[in-house]
Amino acid sequence: MEKRFESRVEQAFYELSGVQEITSKIPYVTVDNFPKLGLLTSLRFLEWAEQNPQGVISLPTGKTPEYFIKYTQFLLENWDNKKGIEIREQYGLGEMAKPDLSGLQFVQIDEFYPIDPRQHNSFYNYVMKYYIEGFGLKKENALLINSDEIPLADNKTFLEVFPDYNIDLSLRYREATSEVEKMQQESIFMIDNWCTQYEQKIREKGGIGFFLGGIGPDGHIAFNTRGSDHYSTTRLTKTNFETQAVAAGDLGGIEVSRNRLVITIGLDTITHDPNAVSIIFAAGEAKADIVKGSLETEPDAVYPASVLQRQKNSRFYLTTGAACKLTDSVNQYYKTGDWTHTKTEKSIIDLCQKINKYGHHLTLEDLKADPYTSQIPNLNEGTVQTVIDSIKVKLDKGMKADNDEVIYHTGPHHDDIMLGIMPYTNRQMRSASNEIHFSVLTSGFTAVTNGFIIGVLKECQAFIAQGEIQMLDYADFFEEGYSKKWDKDVSHFLNSVAERNEIGKRRGLCHRVIRSVVGIWKVQDRYHLNKVIASVIGELESSYDGGKNSPEVQKMKGMVREFEEELVWAHFGIPVRNVHHLRLGFYKGDIFTELPEKNRDMLPVLEEFRKYKPSTISLAMDPEGSGPDTHYKVLQAIAGAVKEWGEEEDLSKLRIIGYRNVWFKYHPADADYIVPVSLNALDVLENSFTECYMSQVNASFPSYEYDGKFNELTQKVWVQQLKQIQLLLGKNFFYENDHPLVRATHGLVYMKEMTAEEFVAMAKDLEKAVEENPF
Repeated sequence: MEKRFESRVEQAFYELSGVQEITSKIPYVTVDNFPKLGLLTSLRFLEWAEQNPQGVISLPTGKTPEYFIKYTQFLLENWDNKKGIEIREQYGLGEMAKPDLSGLQFVQIDEFYPIDPRQHNSFYNYVMKYYIEGFGLKKENALLINSDEIPLADNKTFLEVFPDYNIDLSLRYREATSEVEKMQQESIFMIDNWCTQYEQKIREKGGIGFFLGGIGPDGHIAFNTRGSDHYSTTRLTKTNFETQAVAAGDLGGIEVSRNRLVITIGLDTITHDPNAVSIIFAAGEAKADIVKGSLETEPDAVYPASVLQRQKNSRFYLTTGAACKLTDSVNQYYKTGDWTHTKTEKSIIDLCQKINKYGHHLTLEDLKADPYTSQIPNLNEGTVQTVIDSIKVKLDKGMKADNDEVIYHTGPHHDDIMLGIMPYTNRQMRSASNEIHFSVLTSGFTAVTNGFIIGVLKECQAFIAQGEIQMLDYADFFEEGYSKKWDKDVSHFLNSVAERNEIGKRRGLCHRVIRSVVGIWKVQDRYHLNKVIASVIGELESSYDGGKNSPEVQKMKGMVREFEEELVWAHFGIPVRNVHHLRLGFYKGDIFTELPEKNRDMLPVLEEFRKYKPSTISLAMDPEGSGPDTHYKVLQAIAGAVKEWGEEEDLSKLRIIGYRNVWFKYHPADADYIVPVSLNALDVLENSFTECYMSQVNASFPSYEYDGKFNELTQKVWVQQLKQIQLLLGKNFFYENDHPLVRATHGLVYMKEMTAEEFVAMAKDLEKAVEENPF
């Protein structure tokens, strides 16, 4: 493979990638997995730092830099140790001296404004912890964005000027109508002047020499969202919905992030030095579309990262999933390896989309004119029919009834199973011969806002005062009674749903929350209960949105999510004992989720498999972390459990069903099951989500793809998937079909099936990635 990169690190990774041709506007390097993406960025940063010991750097915040930070710290601490030397030699830095980072000049990329810099979710706090202290940089050499240090009118604090954290930028262009607005207007102009001075300081340093950043779902780099001027500089600005949705996790909900402004360096700030090394890194197939647009489009305001075409040393570092839609990747997919029927399916289904033509209307000329379908071996008039037939087989498999099965559905988070495959589970639950389990592997407490819990606890106080929580009168309630009859809470709640009794539903929720409080805080009596509830309300009201809760509050929030999950499956008669809450220990609500550990995280899953002996296991198939990194780490735990269980028992008949949902979608060619979704199934989805996932109904942590509830986005995905197949089979295939289930189809779910052996083989790459992590 010819040399393409001056960087030894980039050349080494390029040679390992197997990429045969790079035709994009900006060069890129691909790696197999998310951890290796961190290793690549770390080694390239250290290579640059050794060559530029006084250089100017900007490094990212958030979750994407996790392995970049971990590898950098590990390599610096183990530079001349055996493992450190092995890593350096493998990737071209065997002879390089250990870089001294203390002379580097750091420039903070962006920050929410206003935000207390002491909050753990401020980017200032992140930079201080992971870069200034973590990398041994000098604070006096850094340009930082500290909300407390940005001067405002009359030397007031930002809370005095903007007490509700809202800043009305229209004051830049209109007359102030009150004394408060005059003060705010003056302050906004002072912030604007501060941003100009920040920009000037960067330029006085010669600009940023090494920039590393992630890319948002809309293509934003820093907080330069879609539509940003390519000559933009440091400024106070609004964000768009996609960015607000991503930031919701940092700020404690979309309610907060929707109204919070940001200070960000501009696109011209990033590219001011034409010789700088500017790197964008991205993981997972969910980023594939925006990566393609950014790399294959002429400079365009729709793709902020396309501005990097100005710099000869700009790069994209990508996982294979993030790169999968690049023209180079698609070409390589079709040109290398054996031609399979999957390739035939994929090329023909995509051709239908490209030329907007029904499958049965495709001509041989259409197939020969396309660069991919033209490669199909023995191409003839009947080729399209082979794809139509194979898709019909997948649809038949998706309608096949399961009987006499032990089915163990897993989800990384609460609602993942529902949003992934609920129409499939619905039909399984209609057969009394099936034993069905639903297992959520993490606590999920981060998805519950403080405001929601405060509201529930205040309702608990009111119900207790009104004598509406009769279970408190049971003689042994505070000793052991609280831990019994949890099915009764579920029944109470769902009876109230049937009666349309809103107060009854809230009482049902409060019953469960009170049981949780008694168990977590070891409450001794009614007086103690009221005292604990008041104390927790006080704790939450005094903490900031997005702040890390105490372990006790985390557990209580998680138990609310667990109750919600039990309610969903109780719609179908699934008892509480068949809904499992594994609460794997790696999930702690930290910025960086811990790696799974065998004893703590894999063995609890293995014990479940040993106990229930499932014949089918479902799981969220996200090997690259397209969605939250929790998906990726839960998959590792399940893979480890299946592997070990396979050493104890014959798993040759075990089915592994992989599903995806709102974080990424299967191509129908990659799916083995296509499951019809009826209007009735969509109604069940809407009803049960809205009634049961009470903490999620207001969509405090929505998808960047949709401003609303997740079930509505799921419905949108399933409907789009039906349109994809309708374009191949024809709409009349559905409404004229002999099978009533097909006639009733208004959406489709795609699933993938594997044997245990195939799943473990696929997961070996995950295991290897974990084993290679030296920390």
